[in-house]
Amino acid sequence: MGVPFEALLPYGIIIGFMGVTGAGLTAVKYWSNEGKTARWNRDLWDRQMMERDLRLTGTMRGQSSNEVAPKGFELSNPWKVEKRIY
Repeated sequence: MGVPFEALLPYGIIIGFMGVTGAGLTAVKYWSNEGKTARWNRDLWDRQMMERDLRLTGTMRGQSSNEVAPKGFELSNPWKVEKRIY
């Protein structure tokens, strides 16, 4: 005895919606990272460099090859106090 056609419809719907969700998540990650692969396992150094890039170029993923910082950049000091547990 075969499987009725009506029993396969819910599985098709579930697989279809999971595919749409996965494609949507991939598209959002792609656009939010300006067409580059998503960053993972970011440590403190990476986060500070992302903040610096944001201050220099206006985007988290943008990088600048200018050897001279823009006007006003010399006054924005990003240093933070490091908290350690002793």
